[in-house]
Amino acid sequence: QDAFVAFHVDKVLVSKYLKSLQIGELAPDQPSIEPTKNKMLVKDFRELRATVEKMGLLKPNQLFFFLHLAHILLLDTAAWLILVYFGTSLMPFIVSLVVLTISQVQASWLQHDLGHLSVFRKTKWNHLLHKFVMCHLIGASAKWWTLLHSRHHAKPNCFQKDPDIDMHPFLFTLGKKFSVELGIQKKKYMPYNHQHKYFFITLPPLLFPTYFHCHTFYIAYTKRYWVDLAWMLTFYIRFFYTYGSLLEIKSLLAYYFIFRMLESSWFVWVSQMNHIPMDIYYDNNLDWVSTQLQATCNVEQSLFNDWFTGHLNFQIEHHLFPTMPRHNYWKVAPLVKSLCTKHGIEYQCKPLLTAFADIVQSLKNSGELWLDAYLHK
Repeated sequence: QDAFVAFHVDKVLVSKYLKSLQIGELAPDQPSIEPTKNKMLVKDFRELRATVEKMGLLKPNQLFFFLHLAHILLLDTAAWLILVYFGTSLMPFIVSLVVLTISQVQASWLQHDLGHLSVFRKTKWNHLLHKFVMCHLIGASAKWWTLLHSRHHAKPNCFQKDPDIDMHPFLFTLGKKFSVELGIQKKKYMPYNHQHKYFFITLPPLLFPTYFHCHTFYIAYTKRYWVDLAWMLTFYIRFFYTYGSLLEIKSLLAYYFIFRMLESSWFVWVSQMNHIPMDIYYDNNLDWVSTQLQATCNVEQSLFNDWFTGHLNFQIEHHLFPTMPRHNYWKVAPLVKSLCTKHGIEYQCKPLLTAFADIVQSLKNSGELWLDAYLHK
C-alpha cells in the first residue's frame, strides 16, 4: 500500500518480517481498491512515485545537511560565548537567548529530517544522528518523537488517530464539523468562542516548556527507552554545567524557561499553519493522496521561508513523500500540483503571514460555530 511504501526506505529488509504475516493472496474476482478510495488517483500517484524515484529525488545531498548541522552547532556555541565575553547583563542575556532559540529550532527541523530517514541512505546512521540531535542537542527522546509523529503522518487531522489534534476538545474545538457536534452536545471544556484569543497565551508559548517537556520523559521512562534517557541526560549536564557557571540559579532557570517558550512559539506557529486551517474530522478511510491533501497546505517558497520553516512550507510534498530530502521538495512540487489539477483537487499555497492568520481565523470560525450550536434551542 502507498502508506507502507511512503514510510519504509529499506523495503527488502522489511519484507523479511512481512513474510511471516502473509495469510494468502487476494482472489482474482476481488477488487484491490476499496470503494472509499479513488482508483484513478491511486494509479496516477503510483506512477508519479515511480517518476520521483527515477529522477533521484529520494537521494539526499549530505553536504546540505552537513552545513545545516554546522550552522546549528555554531549558533549553539555562540549563545554561550556571548555570555562569556560580554557578561550576563540584560542585552547579552537577550541576544544569547535569541541565538540559542534559533539553534534549537533549526535543530528541531534537522531531527525531523533524521526521524524521517531522509539524511542518510542507511537507516542506522539516521537513527544514530537522530539521537545526537534530538536527545543531546535538544534534550528530548528521539523514539518518543517517532512514535507520535509517525501516527500523525499516517492519519493527519483524523481525530483519535492523529496525536497532534488531541487538544480537541479539552483546550480548543477544532474543525467545522466537530465544533457543531460539540455545541449540539452542550459540551464546554473551555470558552471556545474566545479560543482565537487565548491561543496566543496557551499553545504556542507553553507547549514545549510544559506538556512536551513532561511527556517526552514520561514516554521514555514508561516504554523503557533507556538509551534515549541517557542521551537526554547529557543535554542537561552540558546545559547546566556551561550556563550554570555563568548565571545565578534564578537567572539560569529563567534563561532555560524563556528559550523553551520562544522555541515552542516558533515551532507551533510553523507546524500548525499547515494543518489547523484544514479539514479535521474522523478517519474516512480515503486513499493515501486524498488523506494527505485534505489535511495539508503549502506556504510560498523563498530562501527565508525555507529556512524559517525547515522546508515545512512544502507540507503537501512532505506528507506525500515523507522520506524525501527536504532540499528536493521544490523539484517535485510542480508534478504534485499537476496531479491535483488533473483530479480536481485543491492545491493550497499561501503567503507565510496569511498562513499564520489562517490559524487564528480558523479557531475563531470554529468557536463561533460551537457557540451557535451551543445556544441553539
